Amino acid sequence: MRLARPLLYCLLPLFTASLSFAASKDASKVEQVRLQGELSVRDGELLLRPCDEQRRFVLVDAGELGLSEEVRGLQGGGSDPLFADLRGTLGSSDRPGVDGRFETSKIYRLELGGRSCQDPDFPRMLLRAAGHEPSWSVSVGTKGLLLQRPGQPPLALPYLEEQLPGGSLNLTSEADGQHLELWVAPQHCIDSMSGAIRHMSAELRLDGQVQRGCAYFGGGRDD
Repeated sequence: MRLARPLLYCLLPLFTASLSFAASKDASKVEQVRLQGELSVRDGELLLRPCDEQRRFVLVDAGELGLSEEVRGLQGGGSDPLFADLRGTLGSSDRPGVDGRFETSKIYRLELGGRSCQDPDFPRMLLRAAGHEPSWSVSVGTKGLLLQRPGQPPLALPYLEEQLPGGSLNLTSEADGQHLELWVAPQHCIDSMSGAIRHMSAELRLDGQVQRGCAYFGGGRDD
């Protein structure tokens, strides 16, 4: 019993130090956010102005994504602003004319034009996939999916979702005489018509026919 008390006193500082370390480790974690907005280039720097805001953030490629190269490829030597849908962490910046920095860790979308800021379906949408030759698009929500093709009426269907290893998804539906499968996988994907960049590849199988395209998560899905 005489040894127990000194030993306890020796362990208390170690226990307190471990608690302090755990607290500082948790405090160092910075929450990641998803931002959409207009991406432009100024004096060689990438700037993001979020949708419906006037703030501007310097973009930092924290995930070694090749962000600058992707932007140059889309602009094709021009200076047209792009629509960007990115994930990362917000931070402060001492550079004049900006409101902070955004350390980008993931690219969801990059495309010419800024109309995507006015997409009313984005906040509720879980997934959108599209392809060409022939053109098709699938919009996925919590209550079902909507298949759209030129010259044909939109087709709303229920579906089952299976999550696969590596972040891939398989959506299946069999209703109204249609058998549909949509496979999406986390893979850099370039739209064959517009050159737009998506973070997922897509494959639509409809009644035995296979059509390929790209996909991205909507605002209703947190990956």
